[in-house]
Amino acid sequence: MKLLLTTLNAKYIHTNLAIRLLYELNEDHEGLEWKEFNIKEDKDEVARHCATFEVVAFSCYIWNITQTLAVAEKIKVLNPQTKILLGGPEVSYEFEDVISLNHVDYIIVGEGETAFNEFLSSFPKVEQVSSLVWKDGVEVKQNKMAPMFDLKNFQNSMPYRFDNPAVLANKVLYIETSRGCPYKCEFCLASLDNKVRYLPNDSIKATLLYMMQHGKVIKFLDRTFNIKKDFTLDIFKFILENYRPENVFQFEITADILHPDIIQFIHDHVPDNLFRFEIGIQTVNQKANLLVSRKQSFEKTTSIIKQLDYKVEMHLDLIVGMALDHWEDIRFSIEEVFKLFAPEMQLGFLKFLKGTPVRKKHAEHGFKFDPMPPYQIIESNYLSKDQLRQIVELEHALEIYWNGKKAVNTLKYVTHHYSIFEFLLGLGHFFGTQKDFHKYSLTDVFEIITAYSKQAFPNDAILQQLIAVDYYLHFKVKPKNLFLEEMEFTSKNKLIDQLKLNHHKYRYVVLPLDFDFKLFANEQTIKNENKHLIIQYNGTSKAEVV
Repeated sequence: MKLLLTTLNAKYIHTNLAIRLLYELNEDHEGLEWKEFNIKEDKDEVARHCATFEVVAFSCYIWNITQTLAVAEKIKVLNPQTKILLGGPEVSYEFEDVISLNHVDYIIVGEGETAFNEFLSSFPKVEQVSSLVWKDGVEVKQNKMAPMFDLKNFQNSMPYRFDNPAVLANKVLYIETSRGCPYKCEFCLASLDNKVRYLPNDSIKATLLYMMQHGKVIKFLDRTFNIKKDFTLDIFKFILENYRPENVFQFEITADILHPDIIQFIHDHVPDNLFRFEIGIQTVNQKANLLVSRKQSFEKTTSIIKQLDYKVEMHLDLIVGMALDHWEDIRFSIEEVFKLFAPEMQLGFLKFLKGTPVRKKHAEHGFKFDPMPPYQIIESNYLSKDQLRQIVELEHALEIYWNGKKAVNTLKYVTHHYSIFEFLLGLGHFFGTQKDFHKYSLTDVFEIITAYSKQAFPNDAILQQLIAVDYYLHFKVKPKNLFLEEMEFTSKNKLIDQLKLNHHKYRYVVLPLDFDFKLFANEQTIKNENKHLIIQYNGTSKAEVV
Protein backbone atom coordinates (compact mmCIF):
# COMPACT_ATOMS: atom_id res chain seq x y z
CA MET A 1 0.00 0.00 0.00
CA LYS A 2 1.20 3.48 -0.93
CA LEU A 3 0.29 5.80 1.94
CA LEU A 4 1.26 9.45 2.35
CA LEU A 5 1.53 11.04 5.79
CA THR A 6 1.05 14.77 5.35
CA THR A 7 -0.26 18.05 6.72
CA LEU A 8 -0.77 21.66 5.71
CA ASN A 9 1.34 23.81 8.01
CA ALA A 10 0.30 27.39 8.76
CA LYS A 11 3.62 28.71 7.42
CA TYR A 12 6.55 27.38 5.44
CA ILE A 13 8.88 27.73 8.44
CA HIS A 14 6.74 25.46 10.62
CA THR A 15 7.27 21.72 11.04
CA ASN A 16 4.82 19.01 12.05
CA LEU A 17 6.12 16.68 14.74
CA ALA A 18 3.14 14.30 14.60
CA ILE A 19 3.70 12.98 11.08
CA ARG A 20 7.42 12.59 11.73
CA LEU A 21 6.75 10.47 14.82
CA LEU A 22 4.23 8.30 12.98
CA TYR A 23 6.60 7.84 10.07
CA GLU A 24 9.48 6.97 12.39
CA LEU A 25 7.46 4.31 14.22
CA ASN A 26 6.41 2.73 10.90
CA GLU A 27 9.30 3.50 8.55
CA ASP A 28 9.74 -0.18 7.67
CA HIS A 29 6.26 -0.33 6.16
CA GLU A 30 6.67 -0.60 2.40
CA GLY A 31 5.07 2.27 0.49
CA LEU A 32 4.90 4.69 3.43
CA GLU A 33 6.01 8.26 2.67
CA TRP A 34 5.72 11.65 4.35
CA LYS A 35 5.63 15.22 3.07
CA GLU A 36 4.63 18.64 4.40
CA PHE A 37 2.76 21.38 2.59
CA ASN A 38 1.46 24.74 3.83
CA ILE A 39 -1.97 26.34 3.67
CA LYS A 40 -0.86 28.98 1.15
CA GLU A 41 0.26 26.47 -1.48
CA ASP A 42 -1.86 25.91 -4.56
CA LYS A 43 -4.49 23.34 -3.55
CA ASP A 44 -4.62 21.81 -7.03
CA GLU A 45 -0.88 21.14 -6.98
CA VAL A 46 -1.09 19.61 -3.50
CA ALA A 47 -3.99 17.41 -4.61
CA ARG A 48 -2.13 16.25 -7.73
CA HIS A 49 0.78 15.07 -5.60
CA CYS A 50 -1.49 13.30 -3.12
CA ALA A 51 -3.76 11.65 -5.70
CA THR A 52 -1.01 9.22 -6.71
CA PHE A 53 -1.30 7.46 -3.32
CA GLU A 54 -3.72 4.75 -2.26
CA VAL A 55 -4.28 6.43 1.10
CA VAL A 56 -3.53 10.01 2.17
CA ALA A 57 -3.38 10.65 5.94
CA PHE A 58 -3.74 14.30 7.02
CA SER A 59 -2.81 15.77 10.41
CA CYS A 60 -5.63 18.22 11.23
CA TYR A 61 -5.80 21.36 13.39
CA ILE A 62 -8.08 24.40 13.60
CA TRP A 63 -5.68 26.39 11.42
CA ASN A 64 -5.68 23.90 8.53
CA ILE A 65 -8.91 21.89 8.62
CA THR A 66 -10.75 24.06 6.08
CA GLN A 67 -7.88 23.89 3.58
CA THR A 68 -7.32 20.18 4.30
CA LEU A 69 -10.92 19.27 3.49
CA ALA A 70 -10.73 21.36 0.31
CA VAL A 71 -7.61 19.45 -0.79
CA ALA A 72 -9.25 16.12 0.11
CA GLU A 73 -12.20 16.97 -2.13
CA LYS A 74 -9.86 17.78 -5.01
CA ILE A 75 -7.98 14.50 -4.49
CA LYS A 76 -11.22 12.54 -4.84
CA VAL A 77 -11.98 14.33 -8.13
CA LEU A 78 -8.55 13.42 -9.49
CA ASN A 79 -8.60 9.86 -8.14
CA PRO A 80 -11.83 8.58 -6.57
CA GLN A 81 -9.97 5.43 -5.44
CA THR A 82 -7.67 7.35 -3.07
CA LYS A 83 -8.81 6.96 0.53
CA ILE A 84 -8.66 9.94 2.89
CA LEU A 85 -7.66 9.33 6.52
CA LEU A 86 -7.80 12.23 8.99
CA GLY A 87 -6.27 12.50 12.45
CA GLY A 88 -5.34 15.15 14.99
CA PRO A 89 -7.09 17.31 17.60
CA GLU A 90 -9.49 19.01 15.18
CA VAL A 91 -11.17 15.72 14.16
CA SER A 92 -10.94 13.84 17.46
CA TYR A 93 -14.17 15.35 18.84
CA GLU A 94 -17.58 16.07 17.33
CA PHE A 95 -16.45 14.44 14.11
CA GLU A 96 -19.92 13.50 12.80
CA ASP A 97 -20.12 16.27 10.19
CA VAL A 98 -16.61 15.54 8.93
CA ILE A 99 -16.97 11.76 8.53
CA SER A 100 -20.27 12.32 6.71
CA LEU A 101 -18.42 14.11 3.87
CA ASN A 102 -18.09 12.07 0.70
CA HIS A 103 -14.40 12.91 0.46
CA VAL A 104 -13.50 11.61 3.95
CA ASP A 105 -13.21 7.86 4.50
CA TYR A 106 -11.58 7.39 7.92
CA ILE A 107 -10.81 9.33 11.08
CA ILE A 108 -8.42 8.33 13.86
CA VAL A 109 -9.52 9.96 17.11
CA GLY A 110 -7.15 10.71 19.98
CA GLU A 111 -3.52 9.61 20.04
CA GLY A 112 -2.58 8.14 16.70
CA GLU A 113 0.43 5.90 17.30
CA THR A 114 -1.35 2.61 18.03
CA ALA A 115 -4.25 3.17 15.66
CA PHE A 116 -2.07 4.21 12.73
CA ASN A 117 0.14 1.15 13.08
CA GLU A 118 -2.94 -1.08 13.15
CA PHE A 119 -4.36 0.71 10.11
CA LEU A 120 -1.19 0.07 8.13
CA SER A 121 -1.21 -3.60 9.09
CA SER A 122 -4.91 -4.20 8.47
CA PHE A 123 -5.92 -2.03 5.51
CA PRO A 124 -8.28 -2.45 3.73
CA LYS A 125 -9.85 -4.50 6.55
CA VAL A 126 -10.37 -1.84 9.19
CA GLU A 127 -13.05 -3.42 11.39
CA GLN A 128 -10.59 -4.00 14.26
CA VAL A 129 -8.43 -0.89 13.97
CA SER A 130 -8.46 0.87 17.34
CA SER A 131 -9.76 4.45 17.66
CA LEU A 132 -11.00 4.43 14.06
CA VAL A 133 -14.20 6.05 12.79
CA TRP A 134 -15.18 4.71 9.38
CA LYS A 135 -18.07 4.16 6.99
CA ASP A 136 -19.62 0.80 6.17
CA GLY A 137 -21.70 1.86 3.21
CA VAL A 138 -23.78 4.72 4.61
CA GLU A 139 -23.40 3.57 8.22
CA VAL A 140 -20.79 5.33 10.36
CA LYS A 141 -18.98 3.04 12.79
CA GLN A 142 -16.59 3.79 15.63
CA ASN A 143 -14.18 1.13 16.83
CA LYS A 144 -13.06 0.74 20.44
CA MET A 145 -10.47 3.24 21.64
CA ALA A 146 -6.82 2.21 21.72
CA PRO A 147 -5.17 1.96 25.14
CA MET A 148 -2.98 4.91 26.10
CA PHE A 149 0.23 4.75 24.07
CA ASP A 150 3.28 3.77 26.09
CA LEU A 151 5.78 6.62 25.58
CA LYS A 152 8.62 4.22 26.34
CA ASN A 153 8.23 3.21 22.70
CA PHE A 154 10.02 6.45 21.88
CA GLN A 155 13.18 5.18 23.59
CA ASN A 156 15.28 5.50 20.44
CA SER A 157 13.28 8.24 18.75
CA MET A 158 14.97 10.79 16.49
CA PRO A 159 12.08 12.26 14.44
CA TYR A 160 14.08 14.90 12.55
CA ARG A 161 16.60 12.44 11.11
CA PHE A 162 14.43 12.10 7.99
CA ASP A 163 14.82 15.81 7.15
CA ASN A 164 17.56 17.35 5.07
CA PRO A 165 19.77 18.81 7.86
CA ALA A 166 20.56 21.86 5.74
CA VAL A 167 16.87 22.82 5.70
CA LEU A 168 16.28 22.55 9.45
CA ALA A 169 18.15 25.78 10.26
CA ASN A 170 15.41 27.79 8.53
CA LYS A 171 12.53 26.02 10.28
CA VAL A 172 10.88 26.20 13.68
CA LEU A 173 11.47 22.78 15.27
CA TYR A 174 9.12 21.29 17.85
CA ILE A 175 9.83 18.78 20.59
CA GLU A 176 7.59 17.19 23.19
CA THR A 177 9.04 15.91 26.45
CA SER A 178 5.66 15.09 27.98
CA ARG A 179 2.00 14.66 27.13
CA GLY A 180 -0.96 15.81 29.17
CA CYS A 181 -1.51 18.76 31.48
CA PRO A 182 -2.06 18.87 35.25
CA TYR A 183 -4.61 21.68 34.89
CA LYS A 184 -8.21 21.58 33.71
CA CYS A 185 -8.78 24.96 32.05
CA GLU A 186 -12.12 24.45 30.34
CA PHE A 187 -11.26 26.35 27.15
CA CYS A 188 -8.23 24.16 26.41
CA LEU A 189 -8.04 20.71 24.80
CA ALA A 190 -5.11 19.84 27.04
CA SER A 191 -7.54 19.80 29.98
CA LEU A 192 -9.03 16.59 28.60
CA ASP A 193 -5.78 14.69 29.19
CA ASN A 194 -5.12 15.24 32.87
CA LYS A 195 -2.43 12.58 33.22
CA VAL A 196 1.09 13.88 32.57
CA ARG A 197 3.41 11.30 30.97
CA TYR A 198 7.05 11.82 30.08
CA LEU A 199 9.03 10.50 27.14
CA PRO A 200 12.26 8.60 27.92
CA ASN A 201 14.88 11.05 29.13
CA ASP A 202 17.66 9.66 26.92
CA SER A 203 15.46 10.00 23.86
CA ILE A 204 14.53 13.58 24.75
CA LYS A 205 18.18 14.56 25.07
CA ALA A 206 19.28 12.78 21.91
CA THR A 207 16.54 14.49 19.89
CA LEU A 208 17.25 17.84 21.52
CA LEU A 209 20.96 17.55 20.77
CA TYR A 210 20.23 16.81 17.12
CA MET A 211 17.88 19.80 16.95
CA MET A 212 20.48 22.08 18.52
CA GLN A 213 23.14 20.91 16.08
CA HIS A 214 21.02 21.42 12.96
CA GLY A 215 18.25 23.86 13.90
CA LYS A 216 17.90 27.34 15.31
CA VAL A 217 14.50 27.98 16.94
CA ILE A 218 13.35 25.11 19.16
CA LYS A 219 9.88 25.13 20.74
CA PHE A 220 8.80 22.76 23.48
CA LEU A 221 5.21 21.59 23.06
CA ASP A 222 4.70 20.73 26.74
CA ARG A 223 1.67 22.55 28.13
CA THR A 224 3.46 23.33 31.38
CA PHE A 225 7.17 22.68 31.06
CA ASN A 226 8.02 23.54 34.67
CA ILE A 227 5.76 21.04 36.47
CA LYS A 228 8.71 19.00 37.75
CA LYS A 229 11.58 21.08 39.13
CA ASP A 230 14.30 18.43 38.76
CA PHE A 231 13.31 17.59 35.20
CA THR A 232 13.22 21.27 34.22
CA LEU A 233 16.67 21.91 35.68
CA ASP A 234 18.06 18.77 34.05
CA ILE A 235 16.92 19.87 30.58
CA PHE A 236 18.12 23.44 31.17
CA LYS A 237 21.56 22.12 32.14
CA PHE A 238 21.68 19.87 29.09
CA ILE A 239 20.85 22.81 26.84
CA LEU A 240 23.57 24.97 28.38
CA GLU A 241 26.13 22.20 27.86
CA ASN A 242 25.29 21.76 24.17
CA TYR A 243 23.60 24.81 22.62
CA ARG A 244 25.01 26.87 19.78
CA PRO A 245 24.97 30.71 19.87
CA GLU A 246 22.23 30.89 17.23
CA ASN A 247 19.85 28.62 19.17
CA VAL A 248 16.73 29.99 20.87
CA PHE A 249 14.47 27.88 23.10
CA GLN A 250 10.80 28.58 23.80
CA PHE A 251 8.92 27.02 26.72
CA GLU A 252 5.30 27.31 27.83
CA ILE A 253 5.43 27.76 31.59
CA THR A 254 3.12 28.47 34.49
CA ALA A 255 4.90 31.39 36.13
CA ASP A 256 3.27 31.45 39.54
CA ILE A 257 4.53 27.92 40.32
CA LEU A 258 8.06 28.47 39.00
CA HIS A 259 10.34 27.01 41.68
CA PRO A 260 12.87 29.36 43.36
CA ASP A 261 15.67 26.94 42.41
CA ILE A 262 14.79 27.34 38.73
CA ILE A 263 14.72 31.11 39.09
CA GLN A 264 18.12 31.09 40.77
CA PHE A 265 19.54 28.78 38.10
CA ILE A 266 18.42 31.17 35.38
CA HIS A 267 19.96 34.11 37.24
CA ASP A 268 23.26 32.31 37.69
CA HIS A 269 23.73 30.38 34.46
CA VAL A 270 21.41 31.20 31.55
CA PRO A 271 22.68 33.71 28.96
CA ASP A 272 20.44 36.65 28.14
CA ASN A 273 17.59 35.87 25.73
CA LEU A 274 18.58 32.25 25.13
CA PHE A 275 15.20 31.27 26.61
CA ARG A 276 11.73 32.54 25.74
CA PHE A 277 8.89 31.91 28.17
CA GLU A 278 5.32 31.85 26.91
CA ILE A 279 3.05 32.61 29.86
CA GLY A 280 -0.71 32.28 29.60
CA ILE A 281 -2.16 34.91 31.90
CA GLN A 282 -5.50 34.87 30.00
CA THR A 283 -7.28 37.23 32.44
CA VAL A 284 -6.56 39.06 35.69
CA ASN A 285 -10.18 38.56 36.73
CA GLN A 286 -10.13 35.78 39.34
CA LYS A 287 -13.87 35.12 39.08
CA ALA A 288 -13.49 34.44 35.36
CA ASN A 289 -10.49 32.18 36.01
CA LEU A 290 -12.24 30.12 38.67
CA LEU A 291 -15.32 29.65 36.49
CA VAL A 292 -13.20 27.74 33.95
CA SER A 293 -11.38 25.74 36.66
CA ARG A 294 -8.27 27.86 36.35
CA LYS A 295 -6.21 28.87 39.39
CA GLN A 296 -3.58 31.56 39.04
CA SER A 297 -2.03 34.29 41.14
CA PHE A 298 -1.43 37.33 38.98
CA GLU A 299 0.62 38.89 41.79
CA LYS A 300 3.00 35.90 41.86
CA THR A 301 3.09 35.76 38.07
CA THR A 302 3.98 39.46 37.90
CA SER A 303 6.72 39.00 40.49
CA ILE A 304 8.30 36.11 38.56
CA ILE A 305 8.16 38.02 35.28
CA LYS A 306 9.85 41.05 36.84
CA GLN A 307 12.56 38.87 38.37
CA LEU A 308 13.43 37.26 35.04
CA ASP A 309 12.55 39.67 32.24
CA TYR A 310 16.12 40.99 32.02
CA LYS A 311 17.26 37.44 31.24
CA VAL A 312 14.33 35.73 29.52
CA GLU A 313 12.25 37.05 26.63
CA MET A 314 8.63 36.98 27.79
CA HIS A 315 5.58 36.31 25.63
CA LEU A 316 2.38 36.99 27.57
CA ASP A 317 -1.05 35.77 26.46
CA LEU A 318 -4.50 37.16 27.24
CA ILE A 319 -7.88 35.77 26.18
CA VAL A 320 -10.78 38.14 25.44
CA GLY A 321 -14.31 36.87 25.89
CA MET A 322 -14.28 34.57 28.92
CA ALA A 323 -17.44 34.28 31.00
CA LEU A 324 -17.73 36.95 33.74
CA ASP A 325 -15.13 39.09 31.93
CA HIS A 326 -16.94 42.36 31.25
CA TRP A 327 -15.57 45.36 29.30
CA GLU A 328 -13.99 46.94 32.39
CA ASP A 329 -12.43 43.61 33.41
CA ILE A 330 -10.83 43.26 30.00
CA ARG A 331 -9.65 46.85 30.12
CA PHE A 332 -8.04 46.21 33.51
CA SER A 333 -6.36 42.98 32.35
CA ILE A 334 -4.91 44.61 29.24
CA GLU A 335 -3.61 47.62 31.14
CA GLU A 336 -2.09 45.58 33.97
CA VAL A 337 -0.39 43.09 31.65
CA PHE A 338 0.83 45.77 29.24
CA LYS A 339 2.59 47.52 32.14
CA LEU A 340 4.96 44.54 32.27
CA PHE A 341 6.29 45.60 28.82
CA ALA A 342 6.88 42.04 27.62
CA PRO A 343 8.41 41.98 24.11
CA GLU A 344 5.25 40.26 22.89
CA MET A 345 1.75 40.51 24.30
CA GLN A 346 -0.65 38.23 22.49
CA LEU A 347 -4.32 39.17 22.62
CA GLY A 348 -6.41 36.18 21.62
CA PHE A 349 -10.17 35.72 21.49
CA LEU A 350 -12.03 32.89 23.18
CA LYS A 351 -12.39 29.90 20.87
CA PHE A 352 -14.88 27.12 21.39
CA LEU A 353 -12.75 24.14 20.43
CA LYS A 354 -14.47 20.84 19.78
CA GLY A 355 -14.45 18.66 22.86
CA THR A 356 -13.82 21.41 25.41
CA PRO A 357 -16.17 22.00 28.35
CA VAL A 358 -16.54 25.69 27.46
CA ARG A 359 -18.05 24.67 24.12
CA LYS A 360 -20.44 22.20 25.73
CA LYS A 361 -21.63 24.81 28.26
CA HIS A 362 -21.73 27.78 25.87
CA ALA A 363 -25.47 28.36 26.19
CA GLU A 364 -25.20 29.01 29.94
CA HIS A 365 -23.52 32.37 29.27
CA GLY A 366 -25.25 33.39 26.07
CA PHE A 367 -22.13 32.62 24.03
CA LYS A 368 -22.47 32.76 20.27
CA PHE A 369 -19.49 31.66 18.22
CA ASP A 370 -18.55 31.12 14.61
CA PRO A 371 -19.52 27.56 13.62
CA MET A 372 -16.51 27.45 11.30
CA PRO A 373 -12.87 27.10 12.48
CA PRO A 374 -11.39 28.62 14.58
CA TYR A 375 -14.82 28.83 16.35
CA GLN A 376 -14.18 32.33 17.66
CA ILE A 377 -16.58 34.16 19.98
CA ILE A 378 -19.13 36.47 18.35
CA GLU A 379 -20.94 37.75 21.45
CA SER A 380 -22.00 36.74 24.96
CA ASN A 381 -23.89 37.95 28.02
CA TYR A 382 -20.74 39.92 28.90
CA LEU A 383 -19.61 41.42 25.60
CA SER A 384 -21.62 42.68 22.65
CA LYS A 385 -20.69 42.22 19.01
CA ASP A 386 -19.70 45.89 18.83
CA GLN A 387 -17.48 45.67 21.89
CA LEU A 388 -15.71 42.64 20.45
CA ARG A 389 -15.28 44.47 17.14
CA GLN A 390 -13.63 47.35 18.97
CA ILE A 391 -11.24 45.02 20.80
CA VAL A 392 -10.38 43.34 17.50
CA GLU A 393 -9.33 46.78 16.23
CA LEU A 394 -7.30 47.28 19.42
CA GLU A 395 -5.60 43.93 18.81
CA HIS A 396 -4.57 45.03 15.32
CA ALA A 397 -2.99 48.19 16.76
CA LEU A 398 -1.22 46.13 19.44
CA GLU A 399 0.13 43.77 16.82
CA ILE A 400 1.39 46.52 14.50
CA TYR A 401 2.80 49.01 16.98
CA TRP A 402 3.94 46.90 19.95
CA ASN A 403 4.54 43.33 18.81
CA GLY A 404 5.75 44.67 15.46
CA LYS A 405 8.20 46.95 17.32
CA LYS A 406 7.11 50.08 15.47
CA ALA A 407 6.33 52.38 18.41
CA VAL A 408 7.73 50.81 21.56
CA ASN A 409 8.92 54.05 23.19
CA THR A 410 5.71 55.82 22.30
CA LEU A 411 3.50 53.15 23.86
CA LYS A 412 5.61 53.03 27.02
CA TYR A 413 5.11 56.79 27.35
CA VAL A 414 1.38 56.42 26.78
CA THR A 415 1.19 53.72 29.46
CA HIS A 416 2.74 56.05 32.04
CA HIS A 417 0.66 59.10 31.14
CA TYR A 418 -2.67 57.88 29.72
CA SER A 419 -4.74 54.73 29.39
CA ILE A 420 -2.97 52.32 27.02
CA PHE A 421 -6.31 50.53 26.54
CA GLU A 422 -8.05 53.70 25.37
CA PHE A 423 -5.08 54.74 23.25
CA LEU A 424 -4.86 51.42 21.39
CA LEU A 425 -8.65 51.29 21.08
CA GLY A 426 -8.71 54.71 19.43
CA LEU A 427 -5.61 54.05 17.33
CA GLY A 428 -6.98 50.73 16.10
CA HIS A 429 -10.26 52.31 15.04
CA PHE A 430 -8.51 55.25 13.38
CA PHE A 431 -6.13 52.93 11.52
CA GLY A 432 -9.08 50.99 10.13
CA THR A 433 -10.54 54.19 8.69
CA GLN A 434 -7.27 54.93 6.86
CA LYS A 435 -5.88 51.58 5.71
CA ASP A 436 -6.61 47.87 5.44
CA PHE A 437 -5.07 46.18 8.50
CA HIS A 438 -3.27 43.76 6.18
CA LYS A 439 -2.15 46.19 3.46
CA TYR A 440 -0.04 49.13 4.56
CA SER A 441 3.45 50.56 4.22
CA LEU A 442 5.91 51.46 6.96
CA THR A 443 5.29 55.14 6.24
CA ASP A 444 1.56 54.52 6.62
CA VAL A 445 2.16 53.09 10.09
CA PHE A 446 3.88 56.24 11.34
CA GLU A 447 1.67 58.69 9.47
CA ILE A 448 -1.44 57.11 11.01
CA ILE A 449 -0.19 57.14 14.60
CA THR A 450 1.04 60.71 14.13
CA ALA A 451 -2.32 61.87 12.79
CA TYR A 452 -4.23 60.02 15.51
CA SER A 453 -2.04 61.42 18.30
CA LYS A 454 -2.40 64.99 17.01
CA GLN A 455 -6.16 64.52 16.92
CA ALA A 456 -6.50 62.82 20.33
CA PHE A 457 -3.72 64.63 22.22
CA PRO A 458 -3.17 67.93 20.40
CA ASN A 459 -1.21 69.55 23.25
CA ASP A 460 1.25 66.74 23.92
CA ALA A 461 4.43 67.71 22.02
CA ILE A 462 6.49 64.98 23.72
CA LEU A 463 4.15 62.29 22.41
CA GLN A 464 4.69 63.58 18.87
CA GLN A 465 8.45 63.69 19.36
CA LEU A 466 8.53 60.11 20.66
CA ILE A 467 6.66 58.90 17.59
CA ALA A 468 9.33 60.59 15.47
CA VAL A 469 12.11 59.01 17.56
CA ASP A 470 10.53 55.56 17.09
CA TYR A 471 10.40 56.25 13.36
CA TYR A 472 14.06 57.22 13.10
CA LEU A 473 15.18 54.32 15.32
CA HIS A 474 13.39 51.76 13.18
CA PHE A 475 15.81 51.82 10.24
CA LYS A 476 19.24 50.45 9.39
CA VAL A 477 19.97 53.24 6.92
CA LYS A 478 19.15 56.89 7.41
CA PRO A 479 15.50 57.35 6.39
CA LYS A 480 13.65 60.19 4.76
CA ASN A 481 13.18 63.17 7.11
CA LEU A 482 9.60 62.89 8.36
CA PHE A 483 7.52 63.77 11.45
CA LEU A 484 10.27 65.86 13.13
CA GLU A 485 12.77 68.09 11.39
CA GLU A 486 16.45 67.57 12.01
CA MET A 487 18.79 70.18 13.38
CA GLU A 488 19.83 72.71 10.75
CA PHE A 489 22.54 71.28 8.44
CA THR A 490 25.48 73.54 9.40
CA SER A 491 24.81 73.27 13.14
CA LYS A 492 24.44 69.50 12.83
CA ASN A 493 27.81 69.07 11.12
CA LYS A 494 29.46 71.34 13.68
CA LEU A 495 28.05 69.23 16.52
CA ILE A 496 29.24 65.99 14.85
CA ASP A 497 32.73 67.45 14.53
CA GLN A 498 32.75 68.68 18.12
CA LEU A 499 31.83 65.21 19.38
CA LYS A 500 34.43 63.62 17.06
CA LEU A 501 31.82 61.28 15.57
CA ASN A 502 32.88 59.13 12.61
CA HIS A 503 30.89 60.62 9.74
CA HIS A 504 32.85 58.46 7.26
CA LYS A 505 31.56 55.23 8.80
CA TYR A 506 28.10 56.34 9.95
CA ARG A 507 25.24 58.55 8.89
CA TYR A 508 23.55 60.68 11.56
CA VAL A 509 20.21 62.21 12.41
CA VAL A 510 20.16 64.96 15.07
CA LEU A 511 16.71 65.65 16.51
CA PRO A 512 15.84 68.63 18.74
CA LEU A 513 13.74 67.36 21.67
CA ASP A 514 11.97 68.93 24.64
CA PHE A 515 13.06 66.15 26.98
CA ASP A 516 15.97 63.85 27.84
CA PHE A 517 15.38 60.74 25.74
CA LYS A 518 18.15 58.69 27.35
CA LEU A 519 16.66 59.29 30.79
CA PHE A 520 13.26 58.26 29.50
CA ALA A 521 14.64 55.12 27.81
CA ASN A 522 16.42 54.01 30.99
CA GLU A 523 13.99 55.07 33.70
CA GLN A 524 10.70 55.91 31.92
CA THR A 525 11.00 59.42 33.37
CA ILE A 526 10.30 62.62 31.46
CA LYS A 527 12.60 65.54 32.31
CA ASN A 528 11.63 68.66 30.42
CA GLU A 529 14.70 70.34 28.94
CA ASN A 530 16.07 71.16 25.52
CA LYS A 531 18.13 68.22 24.31
CA HIS A 532 19.55 66.94 21.06
CA LEU A 533 19.17 63.25 20.27
CA ILE A 534 21.83 61.85 17.95
CA ILE A 535 20.99 58.63 16.08
CA GLN A 536 23.59 56.80 14.01
CA TYR A 537 23.16 54.36 11.11
CA ASN A 538 25.66 51.81 9.85
CA GLY A 539 23.51 50.32 7.07
CA THR A 540 23.51 46.77 8.42
CA SER A 541 21.93 46.81 11.89
CA LYS A 542 19.22 48.81 13.64
CA ALA A 543 19.94 52.47 14.36
CA GLU A 544 21.56 53.34 17.68
CA VAL A 545 21.39 56.33 19.99
CA VAL A 546 24.81 57.95 20.37
